[in-house]
Amino acid sequence: QVQLVESGGGLVQPGGSLRLSCAASGFTFSNYAMSWYRQAPGKERRFVADSSSTGRSTNYADSVKGRFTISRDNAKNTVYLQMNSLKPEDTAVYYCNAKRFVENYWGKGTLVTVSS
Repeated sequence: QVQLVESGGGLVQPGGSLRLSCAASGFTFSNYAMSWYRQAPGKERRFVADSSSTGRSTNYADSVKGRFTISRDNAKNTVYLQMNSLKPEDTAVYYCNAKRFVENYWGKGTLVTVSS
């Protein structure tokens, strides 16, 4: 059974940092591109960052470029999102996604709240 379990969310002050983790199981993690998306209250889910299956290629939304870093450890079946210089507009539920051809899996999300 495919599982993606996000963790690491919480309340942080503006300018602070958090690292999200997504632990994967039930599929061959190293064969899948991994992504992070987020959904702010009352808004649509939006792309944040992705990583190729090897981790050599990454992409970022313009809104997080230079502040967020996606990485993965294929030995641990885990993808990470390091978030620095957080802003109130980064407040959202963050979702992990695994994709390979037509296969597309989602986690249940972890809430990040940026507030003073």
